[in-house]
Amino acid sequence: MDRKYWEKIAPDYNNEIFDVLHNDKKAIIRKAINRLGSRHRDVLDAGCAVGKWLPVLSPAFKKVIAADISAKNLAIAKANYQDFSNIEYLRVDMSASNIKLPKVDVVVCINAILTNSMKKRDSFFSNISRCTKKHGHLVLVVPSLESYMFTRIIQDKFKIDKDHVPVIASAPEGLEKYKNSLQGNLDIDSVPTKHYLREELTILLDREGYTIDKFQKIEYS
Repeated sequence: MDRKYWEKIAPDYNNEIFDVLHNDKKAIIRKAINRLGSRHRDVLDAGCAVGKWLPVLSPAFKKVIAADISAKNLAIAKANYQDFSNIEYLRVDMSASNIKLPKVDVVVCINAILTNSMKKRDSFFSNISRCTKKHGHLVLVVPSLESYMFTRIIQDKFKIDKDHVPVIASAPEGLEKYKNSLQGNLDIDSVPTKHYLREELTILLDREGYTIDKFQKIEYS
């Protein structure tokens, strides 16, 4: 994860970053969080950014640990949610190795494991696994590679939204994007962003000791 990138984005986060909470019209994530919520449980928001999910997490759990790589993101979250007394803020790079995190009952990780670096993604998955208590739970949201490809097929078939299709300026750039695509690293606003296959997630989570309870697709407009 690139701390400088997120420190730069932080002041204009609401305009730069897609709002999952607002666009989850069926409240799939909120319902999953509320099912796991308990005043006897602690929760980690891994990659909390400016804390948009904190108003959902704080009333549902005994303690919330809001962790993010960006000091500016955390400062914004602290300023916005001063009324919640059960939140602890922690600046940490979840994709680094050998980090120390408290054990929690529930980890919530929403569109945070997006780096195009496989090494950093592996570290991120390992870290959230290590801080999840035995019999604990993970609520994980990631971009879908299947949905990305389906969108591109529809765009091409019906000749719609062509201005959103990336323009390849040169052969070397095209080759680089092709290599990235083979790893599921596809551009969002010109930033290579990891998208996941369902089968890929199954392997990754199984390797970290998780048993998958349910896959659900969050539909955005």
